[in-house]
Amino acid sequence: MPWERQPLLMNSGNLSSSTVGGIGRRQFLKWAAATSAAVTTNIGPSVKLLPAQVPGDRPPQDASVKVLNPRARVPLSFIIDDSTCLVNLAHFCIPQFAEVFPDRFRQDWRKLPREIPDSFVRKFGEWCREHGVKGKYSVVPYPACVGWVDREMPGWTRKELEESVKLVRDFLAPDWDIHPEMVTHTWVINTRTGRPYSKRSADFMENWGWSVDRSVDELADYAAYGLRILKNAGLYCEGLTTPGGYGSRALPQLSQSTLEACRDVYQTEIPHYFRHLYTDERSVVPRVEYASGLETNDPRCVVSIIGCTGDWFGGWDGVTPGSVDRFITEDLQGGRLPEVIDRGEPAILVCHWPGIYYNGEELGFNIFKEVVRRVHARNNNLLWMKLAEIARYWAAKELTRIDRSENRITFNAPFASPLFTVDVAASGRIVPKGTSGGVPFALKEVRRPLELVAGTFYRHDSGVTLCWDLRKGRSVVELYSVLR
Repeated sequence: MPWERQPLLMNSGNLSSSTVGGIGRRQFLKWAAATSAAVTTNIGPSVKLLPAQVPGDRPPQDASVKVLNPRARVPLSFIIDDSTCLVNLAHFCIPQFAEVFPDRFRQDWRKLPREIPDSFVRKFGEWCREHGVKGKYSVVPYPACVGWVDREMPGWTRKELEESVKLVRDFLAPDWDIHPEMVTHTWVINTRTGRPYSKRSADFMENWGWSVDRSVDELADYAAYGLRILKNAGLYCEGLTTPGGYGSRALPQLSQSTLEACRDVYQTEIPHYFRHLYTDERSVVPRVEYASGLETNDPRCVVSIIGCTGDWFGGWDGVTPGSVDRFITEDLQGGRLPEVIDRGEPAILVCHWPGIYYNGEELGFNIFKEVVRRVHARNNNLLWMKLAEIARYWAAKELTRIDRSENRITFNAPFASPLFTVDVAASGRIVPKGTSGGVPFALKEVRRPLELVAGTFYRHDSGVTLCWDLRKGRSVVELYSVLR
């Protein structure tokens, strides 16, 4: 909000780990400066590489062992932007945006409600929990400079603010990742004073120009400032969301600053961020970036989460009606979601909180309910996940070393991951047994792939599919042939 999530990040496939593995920040910045025209580096007929996509180290993985999606299902998630405690961000942001862009922001913001009440937050959360929905819920730390979620919110009592924070912390957080969207979502603040800069231009707004040409250290300092406000409020974060176009022209710095800020403030093992969404033919698989130290006690990476839809619910300002059919049509065949789900890629929907509330009419919420109903009527192989769960799974999927010697398979995992699922090529009637992190585990056979849960396996004509909770460190799976 307003949308500038441009599709800048392309396929990272041709960078070798020997070229970029373990690259240090200063080395990278020198390299990035020398290749500032990296957007013109061709790695295919129509694919271009940006330096933000430095994947880092990648371990070998035996070709006969393929890491599948968790439980061999398609992950779903729901990204909620522009949410915070009490404040309707659209009401307070629009006059600040209009100060810089008077011709672009003509909405009558005075008619928009100043508050999105906690009663609606609870109603929404209860429905989502009942239907298994998970995702990400932003809490803008200093929303439009109105007040601080860890201190005071002028216009509301201290008790109302504390209860609103408690609702997020105790009720929403089990099913939703909590993200800051930088600090204000409008004016950039000076992190030394906590006050907005006095200049009133696009270059001093978070959504537009301020992040351009900023260093990793500057962006990390700014991100950490927002994270610390949420930490002071008792909220836990493993990632962050960029407001509007923040970071779109500083992708390398954004990726590395997310890694540094989340590790600094929360000691996050696998930081992640939401910057991109694609609604065309490009892949929306998460990107695991800057992986290093995979065989040490301090493995590192950061994961870029990619949305697959636009906000087709109710818009960032809550005045633009959406459409169910853009997500999935009534006959369950058309729309964006069937396209992504049929590719087996995570289907991550994107919305803005004012449009879900839609000025008290709940239009966006009702659209979402119908989207969920339709998508589950079409597919029975879906798995709702938080963004941090998706980030963890993809980090384990790409960064676990997999070696095979006949019927003995060894997994060296820098990161643990629940529901780790692999397909192993094998002949004959196979029974798998193993140890994970030194703990023995047995796998129970299931009759259908859809029955896979942690601690099970499914036998098929060309091998077996295994699902278990992968522990950090070394795991071994042995395949035993048995008589029919």
